[in-house]
Parts: sequence; structure tokens; C-alpha cells
Amino acid sequence: MSAFKEITPKEIKSNPFELIGDEWALVTSGTKEKFNTMTVSWGGVGIMWGKPVTFAFIRPQRYTFEFMEKNDCFTMSFFDESMRDALKFCGSKSGRDYDKVKETGLTPAFTEDGIPYFEEAKLVLVCKKMYAQFLTEENIIDNEQVQKWYNGDYHKMYVSEIVKVLAKSDN
Repeated sequence: MSAFKEITPKEIKSNPFELIGDEWALVTSGTKEKFNTMTVSWGGVGIMWGKPVTFAFIRPQRYTFEFMEKNDCFTMSFFDESMRDALKFCGSKSGRDYDKVKETGLTPAFTEDGIPYFEEAKLVLVCKKMYAQFLTEENIIDNEQVQKWYNGDYHKMYVSEIVKVLAKSDN
């Protein structure tokens, strides 16, 4: 029996600025047979087209990008501080070269639709892509950010409906 309970997006008690910016998340996409995960510290939540959404940014060089492009859904999993080393590993090593599950000890779990997430998470957002577009230099208004964050390798932004929230305790 899963330790998670399903809640609505409005019932999330955690601060999204802390969850994403400070605690980080794992974005995971794929199937039961093959998936990849990567750490993200950019993104957000809000409302778009009358739906609760999340937005995530993935560079095309990342292995997870291939899975994001092939699949309609993905998860964003949030963890407590005890998992920081696993998040560091998943953010610094490629799934092309390492078995991240084996290396970190994370336990894969899957929604009834086969979307991967991790048992160790405290909060999981199950997301369905609604809109995706590459960031471009000409559309970045604050040019200082281009110099700081980019060398011609712009992220793709995915705006996705939060279709399910799985939570443990007070998240």
C-alpha cells in the first residue's frame, strides 16, 4: 500500500519557491520499461487556461529531454533534505552513462498510467504537457540573463497541467 494520498493542487501546503528553488525536484519522464530523471531548480506553478499548471525548463542536451519529447506526461518529485546527495547526483550525471536508480538507491514507482516517480518523494506532481517552446535570445528582455545563463543552448519550457498530486504528511 502506498504511503501517498491524493490531494488537489490547492491543498499543497509547501512553498513552491522553496520546493523548486531551494529543495529542488526530480523531473522524470518515460515508461515502466525505460525512463530518465534529472534534477531541476528552475520552474514554477500557477494557473493557465483555467487549469493548475507547472512549468519546467529542460536543455535539449539533457538525456531527459528525449523522454520529455516522446511522452505526454512526466512527474516532478520533491524530497526532504535526506535525499540531497541523490538530487546532486541526478543533476550532475547523465542517465546515458549511469543507472541513476542503482547509483542513488531511489525506488521507482508508477502511476496507474505507468508514469514514473519515486517512493522516497514527499510530494509528486503528475503533469500532462499543454504547451512547449524554446526560449530564444531575442525574446529574453533582460540581456544580462543571456550572458549569465546561456551560450546558445537555450532551454525548452514545458507548461503542463497538474493532473494529480500525491503527498505524504503535511505537503
